[in-house]
Amino acid sequence: MITIVLFLILFIYVMAIALLIYGYSKINSFESIGLKPKTKFSILVPFRNEAQNLPFLLESFSKLNYPTELFEVLLIDDFSSDRFVVQNLPFTVTVIKNSRISNSPKKDAITTAVKFVKNDWIITTDADCIVNENWLLTLDNYIQNHDVSMLAGAVTYACNNSFLYHFQQLDLASLQGATIGSFGLGKGFMCNGANFAYTKTFFLALNGFEGNDSIASGDDVFLLQKAIAKNPKAVHYLKSKNTIVTTKPLNDWKSLFYQRVRWASKTGSYQSRFGKGLAVVVFAGNLNLVFGFGFLVLSWVSFQNIVLLFLLKFIVDTVLIYKANIFLTTNRILFLVWSSLWYPFFSVSVALYSFFGKYEWKGRRFSK
Repeated sequence: MITIVLFLILFIYVMAIALLIYGYSKINSFESIGLKPKTKFSILVPFRNEAQNLPFLLESFSKLNYPTELFEVLLIDDFSSDRFVVQNLPFTVTVIKNSRISNSPKKDAITTAVKFVKNDWIITTDADCIVNENWLLTLDNYIQNHDVSMLAGAVTYACNNSFLYHFQQLDLASLQGATIGSFGLGKGFMCNGANFAYTKTFFLALNGFEGNDSIASGDDVFLLQKAIAKNPKAVHYLKSKNTIVTTKPLNDWKSLFYQRVRWASKTGSYQSRFGKGLAVVVFAGNLNLVFGFGFLVLSWVSFQNIVLLFLLKFIVDTVLIYKANIFLTTNRILFLVWSSLWYPFFSVSVALYSFFGKYEWKGRRFSK
């Protein structure tokens, strides 16, 4: 009976991931950059204690293949304790202080900055990121070709060959694969604030982050889900190698755990039923394997059945990860088997902790 239940849960999980793989194949790549640029952008960068990272981000902005008069950069300082001085740059940079009004520093930073932006199109990214030289040009050309008010884009890691770094890359690839797949199914529910664009007009029409500003995380997904609920045709995923933003992986397991807890803590507040349902299925699929290993130790299930459970999950996960990884990076996939063995335990721990635990981020402690 136990074995039947384990395989039934796995079957539901496999079907869900297979659906995402199908959805992924429905999103076409967009690499056209042949139109003359005309869209004006305001790039918002909330930051806290990022004096080491900001110069690299600003340098990547300097290399953008886009007229400097068509974009501005707003840096929103969230009470940093280190000191950062903006050097002479070929584009307009404004530094403003965050105005805290809620439990979410990043939402407050974006809300604060929106009052100062000069252009209708807003892009958010993070201080520890690097952007592609054709980032704005591709966004502009897509906007000129489509009737759109919000665009979600891809994020990847710059990795060395350590297990920790590649574990994060594989995890991010699975998340990006699920993101693209959900958009392909017409059920988009997830995005990444390090590469997220929308018009100020649309942001104000959605009343910004009103309704979820008590939740510390989720400046990206909650806004996306509100937008899709209001006008799904105006929200697109821009699948383009030209617009992939590169960020840094975390350097220790504790920081990674807290980051994933921060991400997981917002799931229960999703507006998207599809997103909630998928989160439950993915959690059940990972918990299923954790219990399976436990039952094996207790000799309640056979070793052959546990191996088969793992292999079936491993195969469907690998297909989605492989597709996303090819899009995100030229790096080879490393530690895939070891990551797949470790991930269910890590994922279940994160999910359970997110229900009641507190987490640390940027030197602050947050509760669920």
